[in-house]
Formats: sequence, structure tokens, C-alpha cells
Amino acid sequence: MAAQKKGLGRGLDALLDPYSVSLDEPASSGAGVLTVSVRDIDTNAQQPRKQFDEASLRELAESIRLHGIVQPLIVKKKGERYFIIAGERRFRAARLAGLTEVPVLVADYDEAEIHEVSLIENIQREDLNPIEEAAAIRFLMKQHDMTQEEVAARLGKSRPAIANALRLLQLPEQVIEQLKSGVLSAGHGRALAGLSDEALILQLAAECVQNDYSVRALEERIRRLNEPKKPAVKKEKKPLSTDLKSIEDAFRESLGTKVTLSGSSARGKITIEYYNKEDLERVYERIYGKE
Repeated sequence: MAAQKKGLGRGLDALLDPYSVSLDEPASSGAGVLTVSVRDIDTNAQQPRKQFDEASLRELAESIRLHGIVQPLIVKKKGERYFIIAGERRFRAARLAGLTEVPVLVADYDEAEIHEVSLIENIQREDLNPIEEAAAIRFLMKQHDMTQEEVAARLGKSRPAIANALRLLQLPEQVIEQLKSGVLSAGHGRALAGLSDEALILQLAAECVQNDYSVRALEERIRRLNEPKKPAVKKEKKPLSTDLKSIEDAFRESLGTKVTLSGSSARGKITIEYYNKEDLERVYERIYGKE
């Protein structure tokens, strides 16, 4: 079990408390909301979210032009500059809207808290695609030596939910890209991650896209594939009547090879076996009486 990290375990409300501060209200720390030039702010290289939808950013930028930024960015001061802990999407939209200054709240978080807050903010706002979320969780665990149980408690998720998220990172690269782009959902990814055959995973992912499978449809398709195949029921051969059995024996004696009769006295089939070319010629001559 990893040792408890400083500053962790205070709960989501404590970590995201600055969001409760309005622009004209002082922060609980007494620092209050500052107005900072966008030129003095740097983005966080460890930001969990790697992709920003351009159309969504433009919509947010238009809203910011009309109403301004409602919630301040959370930043940490480094020398004379600030870098973003939470609010990078708002920062990007503000620059797109032409703002030269933005409201910020300076927080004195340590490195573990910074990564945690960035991840929590995106997860709570559903801003991450499934792969970004899984990669951020893995980074948090490795960077701060956290177990699945610990990171689950920090993020307010169950341990199985964390385990399922991490399994997505083991999928083939092609499927990972489909999850990033939204072609496949996290539910599709979790269903596919339960398979071990890469070729089958790729096949089913392609079927999902082509046939527009819902998650339930995909799960049903996988269930059917995993069902044990029932062995073919071999029909028992109906025993021959005494008369037909006598005829079968007579054929065998006359032709000197295996002869099988099936059916009834009214309708049936005679099967004569041979084992090489010479044997075939011998049986032929026996039948046509050329010996």
C-alpha cells in the first residue's frame, strides 16, 4: 500500500473550493481574484485533456464575448508567471474571443494536488475522451505511487471503474484512436477490452462502426461468440431388418469387400467400398460377371 501523500484525501469539494468564489468576492485564502494578462499565463503540459473541439471552443468564445468569464481560472504562480491548474478550455476560448486579461485565482497546490485537480475538473465536466481520462489516471498513479483504490477514492469512483478505464489503454492502437475521436464510446471500449484476441477486437470494432452497434448490441454479439458450440448430434443408425441384414451379408461375401445397406425394403442406399484401383477393377468385374 502506498504511503499517504501530502495534501491528498481532502475530498473533491476541498480541492475544487475555489470554484465557489465569484469574481467580486475574496477567496477563502484572502488572496482574492486577480486579473492577469493572458501573456503571463502558461498552459499545463500535464493537462489530462489533449484534444479541444474547435466548434465547442468557438461557442464558448462567443459566450465569453457576451458575458465574460463567469468562473476564474485556477493557477499557480511560478516566479513572475502563472500556469494553469484548472480552466485551460476557458483560457483558450478567452484568447479566441480576443480577451487580453482573464480573472484568476492563485492556489498554492503541490504537484500531486495539481494533477488531481486538473483531472477532477475535466472528469466532472465530462471534458475528457475515455483515453485521455485513462491516461491521466495512469499518470496520476505512476507519478504519485497511488494504488487503484487510492485514486478511486480521490476521484469519487469505484475501483472497478478505475480498472476498466485503465484496460482501455491495452486496446489496439486503431481502436484507441476510434475512442479518442468518439467513433466508439467508452462502453464499446470496455466491452472490447474484455477480449484477448486482437484480430477479433479489430473485427468487432469495425462491425460497430459499419453497423452502428449500440453497446448492448456489441455485448450481445460478444456473448454469442463466447457461447460454447454444441457438438453436432450424430444420428443413430437405424438397425437393419433381418432380411436386409442377410442381403448385406450376401453382398459382402459375393463382392469380397465391405458393403453397407441403409434404409428399408421400400427405399434405401447401397454403399460399396474399395481400397485401391485394383480393388475397384476386381469389384467391377464381380458385378458385371467378367471373372
